[in-house]
Amino acid sequence: MSRIGKSPIPVPSGVDVSIDGTKVSVKGPKGQLSWSLPEDLAIDRDGDQLVVTRPDDERRHRALHGMTRSLVANMVVGVSEGFSKELEIVGVGYRAQAQGPSKLELQVGFSHSVPVAAPDGVTFEVPTPNRIIVSGIDKQLVGQVAADIRKIRKPEPYKGKGIRYAGERVLRKAGKSAK
Repeated sequence: MSRIGKSPIPVPSGVDVSIDGTKVSVKGPKGQLSWSLPEDLAIDRDGDQLVVTRPDDERRHRALHGMTRSLVANMVVGVSEGFSKELEIVGVGYRAQAQGPSKLELQVGFSHSVPVAAPDGVTFEVPTPNRIIVSGIDKQLVGQVAADIRKIRKPEPYKGKGIRYAGERVLRKAGKSAK
């Protein structure tokens, strides 16, 4: 039995979960998410908890059991609390500027500024010119948008300039050594 898959998912108050066959919809104060379960897996409501069950110990069902539980748990947390990723910009003259909650303009060493538009359900916040906070209710989408922003100018190994996750440690290389 999967250690992750067998643990129940707590449903906080204010979150409404509806299960219609293989479709799971979660509605909360921050928004609404829905997802279709893989075939053969089932979700049962047990009071204020959700339990994911699988029909047998077939390899495919074991593989999907823990993943399904994690995705549904992320939906519940997303609509109740939300997710956020924080990015840091390191470099002289490198900065970010918010152009509303869903647009961002980055100046990261190119001859032009780089515009970034947020997909639906994701917002940007720029508390200081060298910090970006990406927020939303879909964990996968927030992580993907943060990764796409980081990809614009990855941290380079010699001076460490670029866009990185908050707290990310960049391995530095030694430069040329004089003879």
